[in-house]
Amino acid sequence: MSNKLQSRVAEFKDAAAIKEKGLYPYFRPIESGQDTEVMIGGKPVLMFGSNSYLGLTNHPYIIEASQKAAQKYGTGCAGSRFLNGTLDIHIELERRLAAYTGKEAAILFSTGYQANLGALSCLTGRHDYILLDEMNHASIIDGSRLSFSKVVKYAHNDMNDLRKKLSLLPDEAVKLIATDGIFSMEGDIVKLPELNKVAAEFDAAVMVDDAHSLGVIGEKGAGASSYFGLTDSTDLIMGTFSKSLASLGGFIASDSATVDYLKHRARSLIFSASMTPATVASTLAALDIIETEPFHIEQLWANTRYAKELLLINGFDLGHTESPILPVYIRNNDLTFMITKLLQEDGVFVNPVVSPAVRPEDTLIRFSLMATHTFSQIEEAVDKMARIYRKLCPQLIQQNI
Repeated sequence: MSNKLQSRVAEFKDAAAIKEKGLYPYFRPIESGQDTEVMIGGKPVLMFGSNSYLGLTNHPYIIEASQKAAQKYGTGCAGSRFLNGTLDIHIELERRLAAYTGKEAAILFSTGYQANLGALSCLTGRHDYILLDEMNHASIIDGSRLSFSKVVKYAHNDMNDLRKKLSLLPDEAVKLIATDGIFSMEGDIVKLPELNKVAAEFDAAVMVDDAHSLGVIGEKGAGASSYFGLTDSTDLIMGTFSKSLASLGGFIASDSATVDYLKHRARSLIFSASMTPATVASTLAALDIIETEPFHIEQLWANTRYAKELLLINGFDLGHTESPILPVYIRNNDLTFMITKLLQEDGVFVNPVVSPAVRPEDTLIRFSLMATHTFSQIEEAVDKMARIYRKLCPQLIQQNI
């Protein structure tokens, strides 16, 4: 016999349906480091599904820093930052991140998800409003749901719609606009100059999620606010370490008063164990590299331009991307799964993005670049994609050429 909960979860058949078709693309075990080529099932596969934009996850300097930190501090902190889990290297990393992003202070969280969860759930109150771009990351959406505030969505990167939504809100309410810097699936960049101008008109605060922007755009990769020269007028900058910074964790950078408030009110900080010594040291080492070796970002953009050109020449629909995230639109769930499977069998790893994550007519393959990819790897991957694409959906190719 089963109880009601067990009966309910037993009704979940979505994954099983995909598995029955032989198209299940999730939880694929990788048997090697996260590099431009990985081992899956004992075979080499080109990796074009990683968020390691600068390709630093196997950098010997970062690995050495991680090992030394584990030897000095142990493997964990055995508590939250609020109580016994603050190390001197946590404080050092916060100082470095504040300087890097051009803010007065910063506070670390154990994951980027927790950073958004913690900040958005506590900064505004019951009579206030959080305004979200409709394409924001799930962690922004979930953080706003935990808030007692009213949540208002505006059309993607549409500043006229944002202005319209703000104009309907009471003047006395606190208003916080939260947006991705680089949108994680579409690859386009927030229209921050227009957004900050609209925010100023309505006395709204602005929070930018730079998870996919750090190490990619801005001065020394400092993110979207730096890229547009709008650091001072952007109230909060959020970032993660699991992408360009080659580790795990997240942060919020802001003015000192806001950071102090978060330190004492953000529940995902107060009630979570702190970042491990190894992850903190890895992030510090990655920052060293980013700030002193600009060629990593330069090569990332050289690879991005080359891959984008090849994909467009081959007739792929890339939408409005402006970043190393290249969405190859398929616009059909089953075709997206099938192409993902055939590519892996042919030695290319990509990520499928299907409904309900996107609308059924917007399903895509997320093709992402790393600074460490070679042009020959990019050529091989695009060639294989084009051959499979032409075989399964030639009509889309013809439309885009």
